[in-house]
Amino acid sequence: MIQLKDKKDCCGCYACVQKCPVQCIVMEEDEEGFFYPTIDLKQCIDCGLCEKVCPVIHQGKERRPDIIYAAKNRDNSIREESSSGGVFTLLAKAVISQGGVVFGVRFDEQWKVRHDWIDNEEDIAFFRGSKYVQSDVSDHFRQAEQFLKQGRQVLFSGTPCQISGLKLYLRKEYENLLAIDFICHGVPSPKVWEQYLHEFLKKRGISKKNVYSVLFRDKIFGWKTYSFTCKYAKTPRGYERRVSEPFYKNSFIKGFLADLYLRPSCYDCPSKCFKSGSDMTIADYWGIDDVLPEFNDDRGVSLLFIHNPDTTFLLKEEYLELKSTTYEQAVRKNRSTEKPAALPSERDAFFSMLKNRSAMETIDHFTRIPFGKRVKSKIKSLFRLILKQ
Repeated sequence: MIQLKDKKDCCGCYACVQKCPVQCIVMEEDEEGFFYPTIDLKQCIDCGLCEKVCPVIHQGKERRPDIIYAAKNRDNSIREESSSGGVFTLLAKAVISQGGVVFGVRFDEQWKVRHDWIDNEEDIAFFRGSKYVQSDVSDHFRQAEQFLKQGRQVLFSGTPCQISGLKLYLRKEYENLLAIDFICHGVPSPKVWEQYLHEFLKKRGISKKNVYSVLFRDKIFGWKTYSFTCKYAKTPRGYERRVSEPFYKNSFIKGFLADLYLRPSCYDCPSKCFKSGSDMTIADYWGIDDVLPEFNDDRGVSLLFIHNPDTTFLLKEEYLELKSTTYEQAVRKNRSTEKPAALPSERDAFFSMLKNRSAMETIDHFTRIPFGKRVKSKIKSLFRLILKQ
């Protein structure tokens, strides 16, 4: 049976919960807001299945894909609504057009992040865009297995550790499964997210029930200078109301990028270097200006790693602009491809302070740049401007 000695040894994929034949494992929330398996020893039959499907215990082999693209959806309206180049939408449409099912991550009515499935194109928008929170997988490995056994095409998207968990849960390869993961920086605490959002809205006098869109990667100021945006109740004339902050000013994004409240397993990730077994990996092509500057219009470029060449038929050039690139070029400014987040020395202090202080105040305290560094940064910026003249 699963015996969790260190929290970094659980990535929260729910595979063990879903595989247990007597349902004696439940996920329980800890003080940081992450969920971990708890076993009812009285019901456990010691079959060992929970251990066999654990992606931390059974890690895959490191891989290096041979086919790598910079990619952009030719439909600029789709690309505008996507975090990067709009590739996921194209793949989801292709699977649904074949009568298939797409699993992805969406917000629920309370703006919590959870996995779900759809089988119509109109709902793809729910899955579009990054959600910088660990999702609740619930029983969706089991549901995906049911669709696969029915012969339906299934696209399952998730973090690398979630895809690892899915593959181990299924225990066999399915030709009708398209597994897609992404280059993952790490998953923040749902508790921190919920507390932050409550404070963000309260500070601005916005009722949560009036919010109809939350975007972690809004492109109102461009792809590189992305923004955190909340859209809420429209004016009587139908004009959109929104509040936006560029990522470098938004507390939650700053804390995320500083790795302050990631899941413990993220600092020792079991699925780096494409060990998940996915068919494709999608990411932002950071560093595209150094490789294909003419391809970047600051509206988003995807980085696409192909691990299964049999899936390339889905990448139709009538809908997608593709440019080949090398592995070295692709990972140069995508550190998270191969390396996990570094564990901040202040992480324990952050969660300790959070018990008595607001999320925004606590995040700002630990991400505040010291005065000396701010001065040096401004001097460097000034010199760069002078040199350009």
